[in-house]
Amino acid sequence: MLTIDPDSDTPLVEQIVAAVRLAIAGGEVRPGDELPSVRQLANDLGINLNTVARAYRVLHGQGLLHGARGRNTRVTATVETPGVAPSLARTRAARAIGSAIADAKLAGLSLPETEAAIAAQLRWIWRDASRRPA
Repeated sequence: MLTIDPDSDTPLVEQIVAAVRLAIAGGEVRPGDELPSVRQLANDLGINLNTVARAYRVLHGQGLLHGARGRNTRVTATVETPGVAPSLARTRAARAIGSAIADAKLAGLSLPETEAAIAAQLRWIWRDASRRPA
């Protein structure tokens, strides 16, 4: 379902949260879909199960997942719950976009290459819902 980069400067918890959020935003997983258990995902990724548990708690706090000890973790929404003020959510998104663009420039991508990468991600996330698997 997701991959992580153990050599990245980004903490593993943040990588897991970002990967699950991307899968939800892109329609790979939908409300009601079951995610791997904490133990299973930790085993699949070769990391400590507490790391996965922390990531799932973050996503639960954002209103995207639901689960309890000994029960399946499921996607509950495709939009964060109103616990975060819209202005804060927009600010967080703008910062993330800015950071991604800075990473592209620092990696040596040209402006056209960066624009193409951004356009590809936009098309993937907002692709026609009729083409998504049921």
